Amino acid sequence: MLELVDNKAEYYMRLCHNCAQTSFISLNEVFGLADPSFVKALTAVPGIAERGETCGAVTGCLLAMGLVFGRERLDDWAGWRACLVPSRKFCDQFVKEMRSTMCGDIVERLFGKRYNLADPADLGQFQAANPTEKCGGVVRKAVRIAAGIILDRG
Repeated sequence: MLELVDNKAEYYMRLCHNCAQTSFISLNEVFGLADPSFVKALTAVPGIAERGETCGAVTGCLLAMGLVFGRERLDDWAGWRACLVPSRKFCDQFVKEMRSTMCGDIVERLFGKRYNLADPADLGQFQAANPTEKCGGVVRKAVRIAAGIILDRG
């Protein structure tokens, strides 16, 4: 299962170059979580609109994990609290691997600098620095962590 989710993440990252969509659709296909239309909702999420905020691999994985562990009713307080246990476990393991959940921190570590992706010059430099390969590695780590937690059911 872990190899399958890893292979899907590699394929989708090369196809769409979007860490949030890639992480979610990879887990969604392996675990059959939801209608794939969730992928559309994740279009603007990488680095929270490419602002260097929460990594899209984190948000995509947490969305998938919410479908697995989340509550069915809004008034289910215990269900909400229970969902946070595997979600925090994911975040803790991700931080152990990547040292942060923040896109800007991860990009700086992988590329040696932060990029302002709203600036055309910075965006061009980022695109020339092989982001699909480097960020794809982050996505593959994230989906393996999430898949392991899902397989262990928390």
